[in-house]
Amino acid sequence: MAVYPLKPARKPPLKERGLIAWLRKNLLSSPFNIALTIFGVAILYMIIPPFIKWAFIDANFVGNSKADCTGDGACWVFIKEKLNMFIFGFYPQDILWRPKVVMLGLVALLIFAKFVKGFNKLKLFLIVIYPIIGYILLHGGYFGLEVVETSKWGGLLLTLIIASVGIVLSFPIGVILALGRQSKLPIIRSLSIFYIELIRGVPLITVLFMASVVLPLFFPQGVDFDKLARALIGISLFEAAYVAENIRSGFQAIPKGQYEAADSLGLTYWQKMGLIILPQAIRVTIPNLVGTFISLFKDTSLVMIIGLFDLLSMVNVAANDRDWLGMETEGYVFVAFIFWIFTFGMSLYSKYLEKKLDINKKG
Repeated sequence: MAVYPLKPARKPPLKERGLIAWLRKNLLSSPFNIALTIFGVAILYMIIPPFIKWAFIDANFVGNSKADCTGDGACWVFIKEKLNMFIFGFYPQDILWRPKVVMLGLVALLIFAKFVKGFNKLKLFLIVIYPIIGYILLHGGYFGLEVVETSKWGGLLLTLIIASVGIVLSFPIGVILALGRQSKLPIIRSLSIFYIELIRGVPLITVLFMASVVLPLFFPQGVDFDKLARALIGISLFEAAYVAENIRSGFQAIPKGQYEAADSLGLTYWQKMGLIILPQAIRVTIPNLVGTFISLFKDTSLVMIIGLFDLLSMVNVAANDRDWLGMETEGYVFVAFIFWIFTFGMSLYSKYLEKKLDINKKG
């Protein structure tokens, strides 16, 4: 019996694979899409080349004063000369090693937690203890360190502190509120709903004013909270309401059978929620939670209203320096780039978590 070799499968035509296929499917699939593509390309042509010319070709990178910025391009000398102010605010120059150590230590801790296998107890201990170490280094007052009031903290350092503390504190509060809203006890459910709807109905700037101006009125005489601490409390309580709604949407996405299965095993309410329902709810709400945290990171710029100098505020202060008048554009582009880096990084981590926790993935 003759055996004939199998012919190799033919590749699809060029127009059905690769870049050409993607262009045909996504950009040129219909006359309307073709028109939109042409319009989009025209807009990009009007924006991108002039920006590249301004930001790179005609830009000034070398020098130490505004006089060194000639031509019509960007003056990145301004960013270089004011970089410490943008990152650390008014923190004393002679002890900048302290915030630098804190920021580098945080990066090292994240790398250690992400890439080093095992040592889970050590990782948990470092994550819990590091904020205390960071506060001691930044504020001082211990081990002979000079005290630096929080009013001198600013720039990117302050932005990261507000965003990090807000995220860490708002998450557990939001989970508690979400559980309260699901509670069968009318008082707890009503209080949770009232709080969530009240907070979601007012802008963050109102909450910041309340935390900065009204909150101290409830303290006993002689007791006062630091302005930064008040802002952190206000932001955390505000974001907790949005986290609670995200978690609640996750509860609604869990099939009823999961609740019934947990009850059939004889689990208590807290065992059922902690071991079965809550982990699944958090998993399905990761995109929404990360979106909320990204909004929180961007909303940190609102603290300038109550006199805290975050990254955007420091750019405004530096641009009003009489030696650097007219440098607002460079400062705002720099701020936009920094915010984009962090928010894009959070978005990528969100996608990583989604893939890692996807129960439907193959293998």
